[in-house]
Amino acid sequence: MNLLRALATISSMTLMSRILGFVRDTVVARIFGAGIYTDAFFVAFKIPNLLRRLFAEGAFSQAFVPILAEYKNRRGHEETKLLVDHVATLLSIILFVITAIGILAAPMVVYISAPGFTDEPDKFKLTVDMLRIIFPYIFFISLVSLSGGILNTYSRFSVPAFTPVLLNISLIVSTVWLAPYFHPPVLALAWGVFIGGVVQLAFQLPHLKRLELMPKWRFQLKDEGVWRILKLMGPAVFGVSIGQISLLINTIFASFLITGSVSWLYYADRLMEFPTGMLGVALGTILLPSLSKHYADKSHEEYSKLMDWGLRLILMLALPSAVALAILAVPLISTLFQYGNFTANDVWMTRQALVAYSVGLVGLILIKVLAPGFYARQNIKTPVKIAIFTLFATQAMNLAFIGPFKHAGLALSISLGACVNAGLLFYHLRRANIYQPQPGWLRYILQILAGVSVMAVVLWYGMGGNESWLAAGFVARISHLSWLLALGVVSYFLTLGLSGLRPSHFAKRAAE
Repeated sequence: MNLLRALATISSMTLMSRILGFVRDTVVARIFGAGIYTDAFFVAFKIPNLLRRLFAEGAFSQAFVPILAEYKNRRGHEETKLLVDHVATLLSIILFVITAIGILAAPMVVYISAPGFTDEPDKFKLTVDMLRIIFPYIFFISLVSLSGGILNTYSRFSVPAFTPVLLNISLIVSTVWLAPYFHPPVLALAWGVFIGGVVQLAFQLPHLKRLELMPKWRFQLKDEGVWRILKLMGPAVFGVSIGQISLLINTIFASFLITGSVSWLYYADRLMEFPTGMLGVALGTILLPSLSKHYADKSHEEYSKLMDWGLRLILMLALPSAVALAILAVPLISTLFQYGNFTANDVWMTRQALVAYSVGLVGLILIKVLAPGFYARQNIKTPVKIAIFTLFATQAMNLAFIGPFKHAGLALSISLGACVNAGLLFYHLRRANIYQPQPGWLRYILQILAGVSVMAVVLWYGMGGNESWLAAGFVARISHLSWLLALGVVSYFLTLGLSGLRPSHFAKRAAE
């Protein structure tokens, strides 16, 4: 399979999910605004999301996919099926226990994750109630990620990429049609998350059945592959926990700031997730199985070339995205969110966070490409050590920035921490001679900078004043933003084309 085509497929599915995600957030912002109800929901949803990244997209995937790729390529279908059965059974047991504990200990979890809410009893109770409804989501979505890891290893990239669309549909339907039947209405969002988890798992199971890899209940702790995954998961859990702890600490800091701070950070983060998901997550998804195959085959040169391909794509796509987000912050936020209870002040506050986040966008996406360079080699300790250092650096910056910059300072610390993390990952890849840059990087960087410069000028002058966006209606906003984005994209890629870059330069096949 052509990796560029696979990337386009995953990115297009992610684009669909992100568009629906923005529709979802627009609906939520219009109905609930940015206040006590949204603060409560976002904190309640953040906690299962933290565990999802820990047990699903994070530590588990990092440990599971390289081992699964090895079994697929070396041991045949029967042994691979046994590994899937044993892993699925053990994971289900662990997730069930965690879910039960989470539901019972919800008040304590909210107290730890958002202690500032204790000053407002109604807000605290509402967060606890929603957390208890949402917590089973971790059970379903982690099994979705297990299924997705299997499908990606077998190059069925489109199914896992489409799956998140179903969560957004569930939340939109719940907000619009179910909210009137709940008191307070925001509880419908929590039930939307629960239903979304069930639907996503149900969607993927038939595709596993076609591969003859539908998991069966087989509890076997003596399986060699299971123990190898568990050994890799130990440091991986610790490493992913560090990153999530950093985000949780940010929520704790934000809970002590003025009401709305949690929501402003959330809406800015949602805009950041658009390029992060389309580029970083998509590239990491397609790179890990191929890198694992090259490592198993001891194809060190192909391993390095694949890393180089990924890094060039990141620079070409992430840098202009970061610049565009910073320049178009007000147009994007006002077009997507400034309706109903979401005021002009909310736009300005969210803009501050978004500009701060955009500083570290390239670093955030680079991590998604550089880290698989270690995971595919079943080396998780090095990224963990780097993550520990990054955690302390980020919290030091939190303390330095929260005073003068408030919620935007928390976003800035995350951004700069990501840049530190990416820089250290790159340094260690080079130091261990895992990655050797291919010729032509200097010319390539100059081509990218030329394209970004032209795009920035076009966007800046085409945007007009920020105040006009705050006063305009939806039709005027969406029309202006649409042609502005199209003009920015055309100007960027036209400049790259004139400088000599062609799509054929990025053709790359997956490891078979």
